Amino acid sequence: MVEGPRMAESALGADIEAFLAELLRTASPATLDAYRRDLAAFAAFAGESDLPGWQALDVALLRRFLGRERSRGLAPRSLARRRAALSRFADYLVRIGRLTHNPVSLTQAPRQPKHLPHPLDVDRLASFLDTPHDGSPLAQRDQAMLELLYSSGLRLAELAALDLGHLQPTRVRVLGKGSKPRQVPVGRRAQEALAAWLKVRGQLAASGETALFVGVRGQRLGHRAIQQRLAHLAKERGLAEHLHPHRLRHSFASHLLESSQDLRAVQELLGHANLSTTQIYTRLDWQHLAASYDAAHPRARRSETRKKKK
Repeated sequence: MVEGPRMAESALGADIEAFLAELLRTASPATLDAYRRDLAAFAAFAGESDLPGWQALDVALLRRFLGRERSRGLAPRSLARRRAALSRFADYLVRIGRLTHNPVSLTQAPRQPKHLPHPLDVDRLASFLDTPHDGSPLAQRDQAMLELLYSSGLRLAELAALDLGHLQPTRVRVLGKGSKPRQVPVGRRAQEALAAWLKVRGQLAASGETALFVGVRGQRLGHRAIQQRLAHLAKERGLAEHLHPHRLRHSFASHLLESSQDLRAVQELLGHANLSTTQIYTRLDWQHLAASYDAAHPRARRSETRKKKK
């Protein structure tokens, strides 16, 4: 139930609950929980502001809410998510006829600090993936997940949602953000790991289970379980860095862009709606090139050489 007593007991609160119930069908559990908190915060604020109905929702009220959240010390990333939740909810209200337009689109998104992704070194990652395992069904499953995440650049939610029917010999069909479907290729090593997993999957999977990856209870492997398995494998195989699904996605994008220089192709494979989202990897590639230049070019190294002579 949405927090904020006046909102929760009104038709306004009911609309929020209906939106979240609809969102449950496509969003990851983490997204659903975050949006629930975001809309609960706005519900409480709207209740304090005596909002009579969604038709009265306007830019001024939204700006006051976001301004208050900022003054409370909410980080830019959290503010941006608050705004994204409200925008998606407003789109829902337009669809069901409560609003004529989305007023959130007229507000300005908070400026985000630019954090570069941290891909793994390609040789270190190859050594990690090639580490032998004991051949058990769980080990075969984990290896297939690792190879598929790196081979195809999948998001955690996309990997967890895969069914057997989504897998084809050389590609996989996924449902990305905003319920947008896309198909991505599956590399040779990932194909081999998946084939090995499918041979033993029946030893774990419950009867009638459609999920590609299952846990020891035979049911679909959840997001948290996948994250824990990757972190465990990193320690077990001696990878001296934290490993999570998104880091493998970053590594996929960075290594592919470095080899191909095809930004549009990488955008399509990642499922990014905007090219600007993918362009962060060009900045990462430039930093790599700049570091190589500084280390190798005679004129770049001259100042350091002089310092040693003094």
